[in-house]
Amino acid sequence: MPAQDRQTLPIPSLRNIQSFIAVANSLSIHLAAEQLNVTPSAVSHQIAALETWMGKKLFIRSGKGVTLTPTGEKYLRDVSAAMSAIGRATEQVMKETDSPVLRVHSSPTFGLSWLLRRLGKFRADYPDITVNLTCSYENLQFARDNIDIDIRHGIPDWDAYRVMTIKNDALVVLASPDYLREHPVQSPQDLLQQALISSTSTLVNWEKWFAWHNIDRPWLNFSLSFDRSYMSFEAARMGLGFILESKMMATDHLSDGSLVQVFPDDRGIALNAHHLVMPHMNERSWKIQRFVEWIDRELRLSGYHL
Repeated sequence: MPAQDRQTLPIPSLRNIQSFIAVANSLSIHLAAEQLNVTPSAVSHQIAALETWMGKKLFIRSGKGVTLTPTGEKYLRDVSAAMSAIGRATEQVMKETDSPVLRVHSSPTFGLSWLLRRLGKFRADYPDITVNLTCSYENLQFARDNIDIDIRHGIPDWDAYRVMTIKNDALVVLASPDYLREHPVQSPQDLLQQALISSTSTLVNWEKWFAWHNIDRPWLNFSLSFDRSYMSFEAARMGLGFILESKMMATDHLSDGSLVQVFPDDRGIALNAHHLVMPHMNERSWKIQRFVEWIDRELRLSGYHL
């Protein structure tokens, strides 16, 4: 659709829509009028004006009241969702303080294992920006869910958005120092006889890692399996087995010595699976620009970058 057409989409009067929703929900012009604090004739006029403007019948009138036409039922579903979104956005703006709010959504492991540990530094650098962080594996919708930037895990196939991939990451084998001393391994082949912790959320699993190293694997000894990588990290720190996870996500664990990398970097698999995603228009927002610049600076401290 050409840009000019998108800018001139038909939008009826908001007052007409409010009257339509009130009547559709109550199936009564009089009850709708009481709810809107106007006269029944005013509500009837608003409904008639909306039907004339659309060229569609939305209600069937009878002596018993009104009922929705099939067209009216569909319109109610669609327009109610839009009005709810407008209401949520308006309420959020009304609740905001004078400080700008940066709404960040993140995949759980990145949000909990990397970002949350560093948010204090961001707040110190930018005390005037309030950060609202939510975490889930769902790819949210920016306008509907009222978020500014989404940090996603996966294959970057979001062509409609600005995507900034975190580079130089790799999947590596990790374990706690004590566990590795008790279960020494010299080569990837040795891991076939060890307790492996499986994370179903990684893009490359143990089977693919062994295949990458041309190792036949008739069976694998999975001691534990998780659907969240941050649980795999915790299990490995507790000495429950070997994990195959992002080296970038393990930065703090490697720094504090709670985890060690089992094999050299050349045994890892290069994989850049974390991405900063946003609508193109959000790139112009100063609070998002400061946040992206700050993340890049933090990443570079450990050898990664956007």
